[in-house]
Amino acid sequence: MISIVIPCLNEAANIIPTLEALQAMRSRGQEIILVDGGSTDQTTSLAQPLVDVILHTAAGRARQMNTGLAQARGDIVWFLHADTLAQPDMDCQIIECLEDSNAQWGHWRVRLSGSQPSLRLVETLMNYRSCLTGIATGDQGLFARTGVLRGLGGYPDIPLMEDVALSRRLKKFCGPPRCLSGPLITSSRRWESRGIWRTVLLMWRLRLAYALGADPKKLAALYW
Repeated sequence: MISIVIPCLNEAANIIPTLEALQAMRSRGQEIILVDGGSTDQTTSLAQPLVDVILHTAAGRARQMNTGLAQARGDIVWFLHADTLAQPDMDCQIIECLEDSNAQWGHWRVRLSGSQPSLRLVETLMNYRSCLTGIATGDQGLFARTGVLRGLGGYPDIPLMEDVALSRRLKKFCGPPRCLSGPLITSSRRWESRGIWRTVLLMWRLRLAYALGADPKKLAALYW
């Protein structure tokens, strides 16, 4: 069984398509856990019929995902963003991946939702980087065995780069991830609203600063 953990905050505009794409998995017995960080819109009421559990906690993606991890009943936990669209058989692919190999964790290749040609280059670079380095970002739908995640303490409670930090720990203690072809369709709204190449350069800058030891709180102020 897979527990699909989705952190959210004011995602009423996106949550229904995200959850509807998961209903075939739910019919196969997978669990959907929505972890709300204090939404003031209709996110939770819209989601109610389409999930198994709604949890509430303080805002913060790492904190929300750890809250979902603590309550997950599945053998595998799969973290998805609230603006991400999965393909109907991805649960089967995850189970097959972890049953038929020594892998303990993995992530997906992504496709950005926008149509601009430059986004095709951005997603190609994202996919190449993650498969080469073994470091997954939140957009890429990280999944892992529940016991492994709990044994590592889940995500570090930092306001940014929590996915990079967890990937490093998983890679260190469990070996490299499996990179599944997918793709997951992830929203390109951040790139489109802030400028595609401006956003790419910002993310490179933040990742480099984090690698050099910068405080995630200061980096989060630049990101948000």
